[in-house]
Amino acid sequence: MGFLGFANVYAMRVNLSVAIVAMVNHTAIPVTNNSTLDDVCPMPGNDTDDTPALNGEFAWDESTQGIVLGAFFYGYVLTQIPGGRMAETMGGKMIYGIGVLITAIFTFLTPIAAYWSLPALVVVRVIEGMGEGVTFPAMHAMLAKWIPPLERSKFAAVVYAGANFGTIISLPLSGWMCSMDFLDGWPLAFYLFGALGVVWFIFWMYLVYNSPAQHPRITPEEKLYIQRSLARRDDELLDTSGDDSVPWRSIFTCLPMWAILVTQCGQAWAFYTLLTELPTYMDNILHFGINANAFLSSVQFLTAWIFGIVSSIVADWILAKGWLSQKNSYKLWNSIASIVPSIGLVGVAWGAVYPGNQMNHITLSPRYAGTMLGITNAAGNTCGFLAPYIIGSIIKGNETLSTWRTVFHLAAAINVAGNFFYLFFASADEQPWSKRRRPAP
Repeated sequence: MGFLGFANVYAMRVNLSVAIVAMVNHTAIPVTNNSTLDDVCPMPGNDTDDTPALNGEFAWDESTQGIVLGAFFYGYVLTQIPGGRMAETMGGKMIYGIGVLITAIFTFLTPIAAYWSLPALVVVRVIEGMGEGVTFPAMHAMLAKWIPPLERSKFAAVVYAGANFGTIISLPLSGWMCSMDFLDGWPLAFYLFGALGVVWFIFWMYLVYNSPAQHPRITPEEKLYIQRSLARRDDELLDTSGDDSVPWRSIFTCLPMWAILVTQCGQAWAFYTLLTELPTYMDNILHFGINANAFLSSVQFLTAWIFGIVSSIVADWILAKGWLSQKNSYKLWNSIASIVPSIGLVGVAWGAVYPGNQMNHITLSPRYAGTMLGITNAAGNTCGFLAPYIIGSIIKGNETLSTWRTVFHLAAAINVAGNFFYLFFASADEQPWSKRRRPAP
């Protein structure tokens, strides 16, 4: 269910990246032509794609498109830390479920807001981002209660791989729906995925529980195995409610936590460069039609999905054999996830982030894993609105191969720099401030 939840929210997040190609009337946008013959790709003479990308209804220039694409992340960043803390105190089930439901409702409202006005669309996307912002921290808090340490990479990869799976499904399906005449095509991408999110919420609330101790259908043997693996006699000892306050100063002065934060920022910049801008690049520079555009944009996420699961299984196997320490395992897979994609900004190795920094929060502090993920994810996802805005400023009125090279080189440099910071300062040891326990009543 966690896998399907992330598939839903990412499908709802990324459909705009394709839909905006069909929404924008490119012929109505002023263009400053500073290019040479070497700066442009020729328009294919036999382009048989059934949907030209020039008949949209909205005359949004590159900067405005950047604002529209980035609006989601303003809200997404705001709820990361509160979402993690609420999941730790109230349980991840309700926080995660409500987050997906809010995302679904406002995804459904997106076309209505777009036809109403640009500010209305921005507001709807911000609220949609606020709903989705709690999902990763809430799931991290649940994984800390459910998954034994030597199986975390594998299970987390399966759960979080839903994000790549949702992207794989959403991009080509959105492209196909944008090519339809019914309801102007592109609104269908928002109506379909919004409805699926509501259906998912119903099943989630019935099937899922916060911890093994609360699950009525788990076998006693499985429950005991999980609790012993987590070195807890009672699952509720992980609860941080009541008077137990979060050690904010210790968290924010923890250098290994900053190592995670910096590398996540680098990876997020490169990731969102491709996620939000690649369809526009393939449309305006490479001249792919919308169906081919959407399909090719999704390929990187297919490879990342497969590699993420495989690399996480391998990572757990290596740890079980004792060939690498937990810290060196994190560093190895994080380097693969950062450096290999940066060589050509290809997505195949991005899945290695799951056995890399993604599980590092739980080893630093199982007790505050949700809060810490909220902090690092909030920082990383500022790139979700900074990258589209800065890219829009770089290429505004001058969309050429040379300006897009600048965009991709910048993303690669930021990604690699973040990884080197992680290599120097990462740790896999539980921090002293995480080991505090409330006195027994």
